[in-house]
Amino acid sequence: MQAADNHRDSGQQIRCAKAPALAAALRQGRKRLLDMFSGFEEQLGPGNLAIALDPVLNLPLWELGHIGWFEEWWIARNPARNAGAACDPTLPRSPSLLPGADTFYDSSRIPHAARWQLGLPGAADTRRYLTQVREQTLEALEALEQGGQDDEALYFFRLVLFHEDMHREAWFMMAQQLGLDLGVAMPNAVIPAASTTSAWSVAAAPHRMGAAPPGFAFDNELRAHDLSVAAFTIDRQVVSWHRFLPFAKHGGYEDERLWTPAGWQWRQQHSSGAPQHLRPATGTKDAWEQQRFGRWLPLELNAPAVHLSAHEAAAWCRFAGRRLPSEAEWEAAARLAVEQSEPFDWGQVWEWTATPFTPYAGFVAHPYRDYSEPFFDGRPVLRGGSVATEPRMLHPAYRNYFTADRRDAFAGFRSCAL
Repeated sequence: MQAADNHRDSGQQIRCAKAPALAAALRQGRKRLLDMFSGFEEQLGPGNLAIALDPVLNLPLWELGHIGWFEEWWIARNPARNAGAACDPTLPRSPSLLPGADTFYDSSRIPHAARWQLGLPGAADTRRYLTQVREQTLEALEALEQGGQDDEALYFFRLVLFHEDMHREAWFMMAQQLGLDLGVAMPNAVIPAASTTSAWSVAAAPHRMGAAPPGFAFDNELRAHDLSVAAFTIDRQVVSWHRFLPFAKHGGYEDERLWTPAGWQWRQQHSSGAPQHLRPATGTKDAWEQQRFGRWLPLELNAPAVHLSAHEAAAWCRFAGRRLPSEAEWEAAARLAVEQSEPFDWGQVWEWTATPFTPYAGFVAHPYRDYSEPFFDGRPVLRGGSVATEPRMLHPAYRNYFTADRRDAFAGFRSCAL
């Protein structure tokens, strides 16, 4: 079975999972989370596990507590939990198991930089808090087994599972950015692309976009709709290092004509003139090394090019006479590949698209108001998933959204013919 088919099946299964499967997934994810936190303790030392203030990274100790707080806020402390996506998020909450938790971990109210100034509970107390919250969650799930298990009653349990999955991916991103080996394997193995590039011509047709019941969906995926997509030709694999590196070797980072105005400004201010985490190998012509969690290893040229900004992806496309796909083209190809048994490999890197992150027609924000709406600001959509993404998160309708300058994500791209 091809990769896209696997993603479609596993992603939809967990979105429709009932209480026993959700409980098992929550237990599995929590073990990995605590193993990763232990890795941070080992690498950063005990205490507050301090890292320098960074605009995209969080303190590991704060992030661990936030994960527990989010779970407690939306499940044990939520009086309208069984209403699911229709619940009123402004209803008063019961007190937290951890005194002061709302003043520590509410990401909607605590500015990013202020998190470095908080007198957070220590690691042992934070672990204890997560254990107590999880016991409440599993008890509530077990009670649902005796009663209703409709999508509304299970909505917040599924949301909490995915929220924790996303934070573990963010921890892999942090570990890579800081050069830390947490001693925990990423959930997806890197699969080198084929040494030759193959393309797929997709005929013009209406294609389905977005998610629809039954099961869980994020608010920005809803209002599934058919969209007419013109014929296009798209890479079957993401761009590999073998395809990307000639851009760097032949002056792509120095040629302003290849960059958008915003991209060229970013290149001058934030880029060294080479892909992040890469360097030429000493004493070997045309060979490269890649930094992976603090270790420099030989670069696999057929592996997906990764840790690239949207600016770099767009500049490479101009260099190669290609373009980025729209998110409609990407989703059309991912769904059509399953229907027609076409090779279309995805899930190794998040894939930049040419589409800005905007709501679908009829968008209604879900109770966790800060998930989508604050980010409808023109940043690009990414599709697919990465080596650090929990496999159950992979779904053809799932939309990610980073600012175009981000290189900390495990992000790359595929291209389309002009």
